[in-house]
Amino acid sequence: MTAGDVPFFADRPGAVASDDGIAHFGDPVREQRRLAAGEAVVPRDDRAVIEVEGPDRLTWLDSITSQALRTLAPGTPTELLVLDPNGRVEHAAGVLDDGSSTWLIADAGDVAGLAKWLTMMRFRSRVEVRVRDDLAVLGYTELGTAEKTVALIAHRPHDMPLVWGDPWREVAIGGWQYAAAPAHPGADYTWIEAIVERDALATLEDVELAGLLAAEALRIAAWRPRWGREVDERAIPHEYDWLRTAVHLDKGCYRGQETVAKVHNLGHPPRRLTLLHLDGSDSVLPEPGTPVLLASSGDDASEVGHITSSARHHELGPIALAVLARRVPADATLEIRTDGSRIAAAQEIIVPADAGATADVPRLTRLSRRPLAQPPTT
Repeated sequence: MTAGDVPFFADRPGAVASDDGIAHFGDPVREQRRLAAGEAVVPRDDRAVIEVEGPDRLTWLDSITSQALRTLAPGTPTELLVLDPNGRVEHAAGVLDDGSSTWLIADAGDVAGLAKWLTMMRFRSRVEVRVRDDLAVLGYTELGTAEKTVALIAHRPHDMPLVWGDPWREVAIGGWQYAAAPAHPGADYTWIEAIVERDALATLEDVELAGLLAAEALRIAAWRPRWGREVDERAIPHEYDWLRTAVHLDKGCYRGQETVAKVHNLGHPPRRLTLLHLDGSDSVLPEPGTPVLLASSGDDASEVGHITSSARHHELGPIALAVLARRVPADATLEIRTDGSRIAAAQEIIVPADAGATADVPRLTRLSRRPLAQPPTT
């Protein structure tokens, strides 16, 4: 959503707007419960759509992004990253092909930059790139009345409804998971985003709506990274466990692949994403960018990371995603200081400190430690 835009459902009773869209419709906790149950729809003003047309679209996207797309079947959802030459994340998008066009769903703040970069990279490829301002995105979870309602109005320019199921619920083919949790919360994250024509939104008069706060709480609880919150100028996909769904480790060359392979096979990501359970005795939620500190009684506590997203979850209470330095111990006592408050934080490890270094490389004994050669006996 750009400055000056008015969210479509801003006139609904109780609607409270934010910079990204409708934050909530008067009762964030109830909206979150209804959303989790599949009974509410979130207007995703913070998401936008790019259409890529042309016979070369899949092979071309395959050659310039982190995902294997050459043989992507119509209706199969996936996601991609655009990396810089040093393997840092520049853009991210959900991907759905309908047999005639490839549709990219991205955070609204990333769409203009992503579309510009894709246009610059066309060269002789037979593709056309268009930002579709006439289309909107609706979010919901599966197996509820919301899914059935939105499916009826999903855009279908080539007979197939444009409904993207977030692949985060399982490790994709060619992907890799660093998280060692016995039950990954992403398995229960049945998130769906449907592309609809803006003119069709008027038909949702009787649909129960939830705000962006509800969607964010479910995302954070599922450990799901997104471009508009977790990514900064240093981000590499390993730090967010994004190899699960957005990187194919066995595909051909693309920009940034050398760093992806080197860190995964031989090194460790310098930072790691973690879920923080926040002390709920205070009503303050830390804003993105708030420093995470090693707990200390003084004012000289060392900074070891920063908050990327925070929310009040209907079951877990106050939670946040944070990017920490790899060296931070898993059992370290952490705190966040904001608005004069000190908030204690307990880690739930997403990316462990020993992530990476997956290659079984033989280690040679140092020369200084090898036994000296013995002279031959006569």
